[in-house]
Amino acid sequence: MNRIRLFLTSFILLIFGMQMAHTQNISPSSLKASITKMEGELVKKYGDDQRERIVRGLKQVADFWRSEDGNATVFEEFVGANFAGDQSKLDVMFNRYQYLLEKLNGHMQEIGREFRTQVDLDFGPVENYDEIFAGYDVSAHTADDLFQNKLAFIVLMNFPLTTLDQRLTEGEKWTRRQWAEARLAQMFSKRIPAEVNLEVAKVSSDADRYISDYNIWMHHLLDSKGERLFTPKLRLLSHWNLRDELKANYGDEKNGFVKQKMIQQVMERIVTQTIPALAVNNPNVDWNPYTNDVKLTDVKDFDQPVQSDLKISNASEPDTRYATLLSTFKASQKVDVYSPTAPTLIARRFDENREIPESRVKAMFEQVLTSLLVAKVAKIIKERLGRPLEPFDIWYNGFRQRSAYTEAQLDELVSKKYPTPDAYKNDIPNMLIKLGFTEERAKYLADRIEVDPARGSGHAMGAGMKGEKAHLRTRVAAGGMNYKGFNIAVHEMGHNVEQVFSLDNIDNWFLQGVPNTAFTEAIAYTFQDNDLQLLGLAAPTSESVALKVLNDFWATYEIAGVSLVDMTVWHWMYAHPNATPSELRDAVIKISKEIWNQYYAPVFQIKDVVLLGIYSHMIDSYMYLPDYTIGHLIAFQIEEQVKKVGNIGSEVERMALIGRIAPDLWMKIATGSFVGPDALIIATEKALRGIK
Repeated sequence: MNRIRLFLTSFILLIFGMQMAHTQNISPSSLKASITKMEGELVKKYGDDQRERIVRGLKQVADFWRSEDGNATVFEEFVGANFAGDQSKLDVMFNRYQYLLEKLNGHMQEIGREFRTQVDLDFGPVENYDEIFAGYDVSAHTADDLFQNKLAFIVLMNFPLTTLDQRLTEGEKWTRRQWAEARLAQMFSKRIPAEVNLEVAKVSSDADRYISDYNIWMHHLLDSKGERLFTPKLRLLSHWNLRDELKANYGDEKNGFVKQKMIQQVMERIVTQTIPALAVNNPNVDWNPYTNDVKLTDVKDFDQPVQSDLKISNASEPDTRYATLLSTFKASQKVDVYSPTAPTLIARRFDENREIPESRVKAMFEQVLTSLLVAKVAKIIKERLGRPLEPFDIWYNGFRQRSAYTEAQLDELVSKKYPTPDAYKNDIPNMLIKLGFTEERAKYLADRIEVDPARGSGHAMGAGMKGEKAHLRTRVAAGGMNYKGFNIAVHEMGHNVEQVFSLDNIDNWFLQGVPNTAFTEAIAYTFQDNDLQLLGLAAPTSESVALKVLNDFWATYEIAGVSLVDMTVWHWMYAHPNATPSELRDAVIKISKEIWNQYYAPVFQIKDVVLLGIYSHMIDSYMYLPDYTIGHLIAFQIEEQVKKVGNIGSEVERMALIGRIAPDLWMKIATGSFVGPDALIIATEKALRGIK
C-alpha cells in the first residue's frame, strides 16, 4: 500500500518523458548530415578518446529531436555548445543536475501530497474541489518544459541511455557513479505530452478514490435468520479489511466459520458485481449477501444523518469496478505510443519498473504454485482446522502466533496503547529499538516520520528530497487504533524507514530508493511480521519460527495466484482494447476461475472460485500485484539474512543504502544470492520436518 512509492516507481519515467524521431518533420538526410558534421568537429575539439561518447550522445539527441526543437542549424549549435568534453565539466554537470532535480522532484512531490490531503486523510467531508485538487498533477508540464528549454537534451548528449539487457549483464561491473548516470538518463527516455500525464494522474486519483471509499458496514449484514454476526460500527474497506477480518475470525470458535463464509460471499458479490449498489459504504441499509435483499435498517450505529427517505433497490453496482479498471487501461494506452521500447504497460512494469523479465517472474510464481510442498502444508492446515478446506482458507493465518489471541483482545490492547495517531508516532522510537535499531538511530528515524490519520486503510509516502519528512498514513477510529490498523501501520512504518535511509543517507540522489516496489514491500513485511513482539505479546520459539515459515509459504502461494490473475487480465485488455466494462467483468471472472482451477482446485477440491479477483490493487494500481509476490520472496531472503546477523536495524539500514540498482545485483549484495523462491522452498521443507 505504499502509494507514493508506487506512483514514483510506475511513472518516474513519465515525468520527464520523450518521443522517438519518427515524429520529426526535420528531414532525416539533413539530420544525418548534421550528425556526421558534428561528430567530426567534436572529435577534433576533444580528441578521439571521446569519440564513443560523442557518437552515442549525437544519436540519443537526434533520436528524440522534434521539428519544434529547431532545424539542423539549431541542432548543430546545441550539440556543439553542450557536450562536456572532459571529466571535470562532466562532474560539475552531473552534480548540478543531481542537486536541482532533487529539489524539483521534492517540491513537486510535496505539493502533490498537500493537494491530496483532504482526500487521503480523515479530515471531514470531501468536497468536489478537493477531488479536483487531488487529481491535479502540478508536474504534468515539467516534461514539456525540460525539453523545450533543452535541459533534457543536455543529459542525452552526455549520459548513456541503457537497455535492460545492459543493466542486467554489465551492471555488476559498474561503479556507483555509472549506475547513477544510467538512472539520470532513464529519466529522459520518453517524452510524454503534458495532457497525457494529467490524464494518467486524474485517472489514478479517481481509481484510488473509488477504492478508498469502498467500505462494507459489517453490522448491517444479515444472515438467513436476520441476525447480525458482526459488531456495531464495524466498517471494513474492501478488500484489505475484509480479508483481515476473515483472518481474525480463525480465533473465534463460536461464530468464526459462519462469519468467514459471509465475508467470502461478500467478496464474491464484489468480484461478480452482483453486490447491490446500496450496500456499498451505506449504513442506512441492511443487506443479506446470500439472498441479495436490501432493506432500510432499524439500527443506528453511525454518526451521519439517517436517510429515511432512501429508495430501496436491489439493483447491482453497475460494473463500476471494471469501468474503473478499464479507465486505468485507457490511460496506460495513451502512454504506449510514446514508449517505443516498452510499448505496453506490461512491458514498462517488468522491463523498466521491476527490471525482471516477465517470463522469469511468471516462472518464479509457478515454481511456488506447483510445488509439492503445497499439498503438505494444506494437509497440516486441514488437520489444525479439523475440517475440509474452504476457498477462504487461502488466507489461513493460524500458523501465526497471533492466532493465540482473539481479535477483541488485540483490539483492546492496541486501542488503549494508541488512541490517536500522535500516540503511535510517540511510540515509534520504542518500537524501532525493539526491532534492533540503536537509540540514536531510532530517534533519527522517528524525527523524520510524520503520522497522519488516513481515510483509507493506510499507506506510506516518502519524501522526494533530503530534509523532508516521510509520512505514515494510518486509520485511527474514534475509539483508538484497532489491531488491523496497527498491523498495517507497522508495515507502512517499514516503508518509511526504508524511505528515510535510502533518501537521506544515499550517496547519489539518482540511486535513492530500492530497485522496485517489491523490495520496499519486502522490508515492510519484515517489520510487519514482528507486530506482536512490538506489542510485547510473544517471543519466538523454534516451533513458532517453523510455523512462521509455513505461514510465509502459504501467503506466497495465495498471492502468486492473485498476481497471475492481475497479469493475465492486463494481457486480456491489450488483446481486447475495445472491451466494455461488462465484458471485462466476465473476463476477470473467467480468468480468476481458470487460475483457481489450475493451481488451487486440486488442493481445495472446489472448482470455479472467483476469490482471486478480489484484490483492490488490481483495480487502481496498474498491475502492481506481482510486486507483492516478488516482495514475499525477497522478504524471506532478507529475513534469512537478518537471522544470520541477528539485527533488523543494522541490516535494513545496510540494505537500504544499496540503492536503486538492478534487482538481482541488489539482492546479491544484500544476501549473497539472486531473487527467487529457492530459499523459501528450502526453508519450508525444513520447517515441515520440525512441525510436531
